[in-house]
Amino acid sequence: MESFNSAPEAELRPLLTECLAVPRWVDAMVAGRPYASMDALLAASSVAAQGLSDEEVLGAIAGHPRIGERQKTGGVSAKWSRSEQSGVDSSQADRLAAANAAYEDRFGHIYLVCATGLSGAEMLDNLSSRMDNPPDVELRVVNDELAKIAALRLQKLIGS
Repeated sequence: MESFNSAPEAELRPLLTECLAVPRWVDAMVAGRPYASMDALLAASSVAAQGLSDEEVLGAIAGHPRIGERQKTGGVSAKWSRSEQSGVDSSQADRLAAANAAYEDRFGHIYLVCATGLSGAEMLDNLSSRMDNPPDVELRVVNDELAKIAALRLQKLIGS
């Protein structure tokens, strides 16, 4: 925690943006330093990530690849994304592509789930279960998934 708490703000901001690309969240995480523990950092992240505006949610997911696809850009976020989606195997690629397309047609944005620990089949089941959500409810679900992803990425960033 000490290196996170003492890191120069200019170095920390881009790393936090890799965790959750919402400037208001990044500002809150920087302003909240020092954090006494990982638990305190994660609690602050959870509070700051809840209630994102629709525009913030849509902006944050713009940098995420579709489930089952590789991120087009390099860097830390792409590495984390590959690890997070490791439960997807090539035999599910066509089903995931079709499910992603149906979801995008329905909601106008990519399907996002905190994929860590989920198999491709579990992600497909999750996507299917969310298809009947009203669009405003689905954006809140995506907000919750972004908060989970941010927490996992903060842990990776800190090295815990």
